[in-house]
Amino acid sequence: MAMPYRRTENVVRRLAEREQAILDAATTLAAESGMVAVQIANVARRAGIAAGTVYRYFPSKTDLVGALIEALGARELAAMRAAGNAAPGPLSALAACIATFAARALYARRLLWAVTGEPLEPELDALRRDFRQSLVAELATRIRAAAPGRHLPDQDADVAAPAVIGALMEGLIGPLAPHDGDAVAQREAVQTATLLALRALGVIDARARGLVAQCVLPVQQAS
Repeated sequence: MAMPYRRTENVVRRLAEREQAILDAATTLAAESGMVAVQIANVARRAGIAAGTVYRYFPSKTDLVGALIEALGARELAAMRAAGNAAPGPLSALAACIATFAARALYARRLLWAVTGEPLEPELDALRRDFRQSLVAELATRIRAAAPGRHLPDQDADVAAPAVIGALMEGLIGPLAPHDGDAVAQREAVQTATLLALRALGVIDARARGLVAQCVLPVQQAS
């Protein structure tokens, strides 16, 4: 009786690396030209592999885009959480989460808009909601953590958090947001958006400005 085939660690690693290369290629195309560019043939060319290989990992474009959305959501959530966890206190953590999301959204605005704003297949709507909800949940957690120390006025975090995320997205990556400017202008835009969010949550102006000045913005992300 033949023994069942078991993949070696090297095989598993190579398969994971190939899958990641495909996702990286799809992400780069979305960042450059939007989701319309994320076609199997385009992704295969960018990844330097055959289209048939892409299909073995992702049977359709919808599967590939869905994986892209999930990967991006996990990446952005991890960045927000790490920034908050590194802050010295709950209010600083809130400011760090907001500033980090704002900076990363602005630096990768084309990619984030492709994921959240461009028309996509209805089958992907649930993943898009999950993407937004993960960011909202993290921010709501930070708002609740800052409330007991009277750092913030009483408020419903489940209402405030999505309002803040929505304002940041509309102000930084939406169709009405200014899309020109050098690195200095981008940094100022992130600081302005972060200050607006903190004020909206009830942080007094002087303290909000101090928190924004203390925020360490992430380096520019690959779009």
